[in-house]
Amino acid sequence: MHKGVHHSFLDRALIGFDQALRTCTPGASQARRASPAQATGENEMNDAQRKHAAGLMRINHTGEVCAQALYQGQAATAKLPDVRESMEDAAAEEVDHLSWCEERLDQLESRTSVFNPLWYGLSYGIGAAAGLAGDRWSLGFVAETEQQVCEHLREHLEQLPESDVRSRAILTQMIRDEEQHGEAAMAAGGAALPAPAKWAMSALSQVMKKTTYRL
Repeated sequence: MHKGVHHSFLDRALIGFDQALRTCTPGASQARRASPAQATGENEMNDAQRKHAAGLMRINHTGEVCAQALYQGQAATAKLPDVRESMEDAAAEEVDHLSWCEERLDQLESRTSVFNPLWYGLSYGIGAAAGLAGDRWSLGFVAETEQQVCEHLREHLEQLPESDVRSRAILTQMIRDEEQHGEAAMAAGGAALPAPAKWAMSALSQVMKKTTYRL
């Protein structure tokens, strides 16, 4: 959505529905930046290593699906126009990650999770609720989300096969981007979330990881 353009509720609903379809449909998201994996070669991996790498990258892809939904949900209920625009800008940047992970899954001869539409719907609802709670809490929610995402990306860097330099390159750049998003959210006035909210977010993330690693 372009800055300075004001849309009606129906327009925003249609735009949101289109965004959901493009996020959950394989091949529909196009990155603005080239994948970091393009600068590296493909090393030999056995079947077990390739399957494990694909499982981790499928989790990361679903994580980006959730990020898209969270940002779109928050943008739909944000009270201040500049906060709404910042959410939409962050969602646009996350499209790169979505596309990179999907491309890597194709290279690993695997696919995205069949549960992505479900996770999108749940995440959109959570994002919308965060937006309704107020812009300070919404921004704080973004910062906490990005912090938890960075933590699990670092875990995946340790768990990936040593030879999978392409996936490593993608995750390394994703960590840099996510850290910037989180810092920007706090700088914009985000409030630190209470501990129970952080625990709930972490628990939901663990459920997502377990359900998407294989499916």
